[in-house]
Amino acid sequence: MRLILTGATGMVGSATLNHVLSLPPGQVSHLYILSRKSVPIAEDRPDVTVIEHKNFNEYSPELLEKLKGADGCIWALGISQTQVSKEEYVKITMDYPLAAAKAFSGLSDSFNFVYVSGEGATQEPGMFTPFYGRIKGECEAALIALSQKYPSLKPYSVRPGLVDPAYDPATLASVMQRPDFTATKKMLLGTIGPLTRQCYSKGVSPTKDLGHFLTDLAKGNGQPLTGEGVSGGGWIISNAAFRRAAGL
Repeated sequence: MRLILTGATGMVGSATLNHVLSLPPGQVSHLYILSRKSVPIAEDRPDVTVIEHKNFNEYSPELLEKLKGADGCIWALGISQTQVSKEEYVKITMDYPLAAAKAFSGLSDSFNFVYVSGEGATQEPGMFTPFYGRIKGECEAALIALSQKYPSLKPYSVRPGLVDPAYDPATLASVMQRPDFTATKKMLLGTIGPLTRQCYSKGVSPTKDLGHFLTDLAKGNGQPLTGEGVSGGGWIISNAAFRRAAGL
């Protein structure tokens, strides 16, 4: 089982990476990390290859040859809509994952593409739908449509709520060391996190459980899921459905 990970230095990506690194030998035979910068916690691991990749809209034949035979990808690359222009947000949130899903669909006969979306994403936006919800919903729908053209592609979209590293020291430490994790972000994490855990626990996505769930989807049998909170023909998993699967 060989997997690809993007966004490995972000909160969700770090949680996923920490989970993969904690697995017994052989469960993931090799992990390929596509990243613009170094990934310190993956250094000196013979079962991990960090590939410097600058343009997430393009995948050269040489790169795809390196990734040949990979079985799945956790697409955790993302950014807040408050940090970039709308055009840049669309590029990062929708164009990048769609380009990757199309390119990766030929890496194996059955390829699980796990897109980290978010609660609030919708294919039926209304007047008050936030911009990120509209774009992430469009990407979810586009991934499902892409799988009709490339049957090897299994397009899961997971919608976390408040991503919470409070009980995940390794992920919390990794994120706190990032230069872009500002004092304001730390303050919000320290105030909104406890409040949400206390008053609306079902809206929380603990990072340790989320990293486990995303990895299991990428390693799984590629079949649509079922149950309450699952939509899009079994390909879109709400935070409630994730929490239920994780036993939360």
